[in-house]
Amino acid sequence: MAADADLILASASARRRDLLRSAGITFEVQPSDVPEDAGADESPIDFARRVARDKALQVAAQRRGRGDTRPVLGADTIVVIDDLTIGKPRDRNHARQMLERLSSRTHRVVTAVCVILADGAEVRRTVTTEVTFGALDPAEIERYLDRADWRDKAGAYAVQEHAAYMVREVRGSYTNVVGLPLCETIEALRDAGLCALRDGGPHA
Repeated sequence: MAADADLILASASARRRDLLRSAGITFEVQPSDVPEDAGADESPIDFARRVARDKALQVAAQRRGRGDTRPVLGADTIVVIDDLTIGKPRDRNHARQMLERLSSRTHRVVTAVCVILADGAEVRRTVTTEVTFGALDPAEIERYLDRADWRDKAGAYAVQEHAAYMVREVRGSYTNVVGLPLCETIEALRDAGLCALRDGGPHA
């Protein structure tokens, strides 16, 4: 992205990039390499909040070391069912197990957002959306795993891609399920003093 962009996105997610662009936000990408492992006594929401914050802090520290004080946006999305955090699948078998668990049930998609400002101040949001899946038979799951890019996706699915037909109902923010709750992210950027309406749309 442009070196003169006002915001740094601490994520490699193409979905988050597309959502920010759709809102007219200008940004530069620098992914973090923060481990995404939950602590033994960490709740799913606390886990997502910590990882989002750690991503933003890591990239902000790297940038500050080079004299770059631009704000940094970190985010983390997880799937929660039976009070268990479902992250990204390790392999095809793990992805299959995830989809079998989600079949015919309602789960929660939680995204935590954290903006780190030049003075170290933080603006955070956490958004939860309920998603209900239709019934998935074993053969259907195998066909999906054959043709879809389920890797690097929480819950092994992307609602905006091949998995759209699996979803019976979404209650809450749709963009949250895609990977970034756009309305709440724009609100966080505004609260951080980064976002103003110009030329008919929001820009960082």
